[in-house]
Amino acid sequence: MKAPRVKPINDSVKKNESASEAMIELRGVVKRFSNAAGEFTVLKGVDLTIDRGEFVSIVGKSGSGKSTLLNMVTGIDHPTDGHVVVNGSDIYTGVTESQRSKWRGKNLGIVFQFFQLLPMLTLLENVMLPMDYVDLYDFDERPARAMELLKLVGLEKFANKLPVLVSTGQQQLAAIARAMACDPPLLVADEPTGNLDSRSADTIIQLFEGFVAQGKTIVMVTHDPSLTSRTNRNIIISDGELINETISKSLPQLRHRHMLEFTKIAEEHIYLPHETIISRDQNIDYFFMIRKGEVDVVLEDKKKKESLVSRLQAGEFFGEMELLRGGKSIANVRAGDQPVEVLALPRADFIRVLDESPVTADAIRKIVQSRLEAHKVADQRSTMP
Repeated sequence: MKAPRVKPINDSVKKNESASEAMIELRGVVKRFSNAAGEFTVLKGVDLTIDRGEFVSIVGKSGSGKSTLLNMVTGIDHPTDGHVVVNGSDIYTGVTESQRSKWRGKNLGIVFQFFQLLPMLTLLENVMLPMDYVDLYDFDERPARAMELLKLVGLEKFANKLPVLVSTGQQQLAAIARAMACDPPLLVADEPTGNLDSRSADTIIQLFEGFVAQGKTIVMVTHDPSLTSRTNRNIIISDGELINETISKSLPQLRHRHMLEFTKIAEEHIYLPHETIISRDQNIDYFFMIRKGEVDVVLEDKKKKESLVSRLQAGEFFGEMELLRGGKSIANVRAGDQPVEVLALPRADFIRVLDESPVTADAIRKIVQSRLEAHKVADQRSTMP
């Protein structure tokens, strides 16, 4: 495998780097573990790109590989194969543990579920600790910066208290202040609200949203659906493999194993602007999900006059009406003004999985009904004198 182009890990972070450069790139990352029971693979050739300034959630069932994936990004664990590039640096190839540790201190902020604050240090001293470790900021500046960060998270009045003397929510806020001590471009959080009440969890997410607004990148592992709805992207991992994001966005009710199955069999197609995807009266053999671009659904009257029924966006789908109801297409479907990328699932696989997922089938049938009503209204308008 050809390694991505990167800068040496011991280069300092350049504040003027291109905003369009990826913050995280995983290429063919494999992680295997061996024990008395034999060898098993936790990550199975993961490819992932996360851009600067994104707020990303990673979800998956217990044992799916999400924590191992996070450990690849933070440099805590080593991939068996593949490349991990974070903030422009390959963090494993030709890098010592000491170099990686120093790099981590300057480039990453890590927030753990159980806070990991040192119990014998005050909140202020805990926040100062990363600055001391990487020798960042003048010695006399560090207390003032730590206090500034505690003020940011609303803990300035508790600066001189030990962790045991504040609430769990306040401990997590202190842990976030510590994670931001060296002003890292990337914040990684592993179940940061797992031990908190809903109010404290909301405070944490509001802080994260503020960091993203300042240009930080945040990657968060969580089980909480109310949190994934507030991130820019939701990445699902199942059995060590990433689920295609178009599939998870289009069919969110599907079980993860079905999403992964669709990820493996979906066909990718690209259509040029205004190119016909489905013609009226055509037999439909595929279920289509839009990855990028817009799709126009158009009705045509007896005089060949066209009327736009709907314009579908990325994350929406089409073809389901004919597949579920039988018969031929009742409208023309074509690409919009820009090229359109779609994923196509064969009829037999789509119908089989719907039979195994009643919740998804019910959600799609409701969409079919609303679209039929929209078609009926458009048809009536087209026949009016």
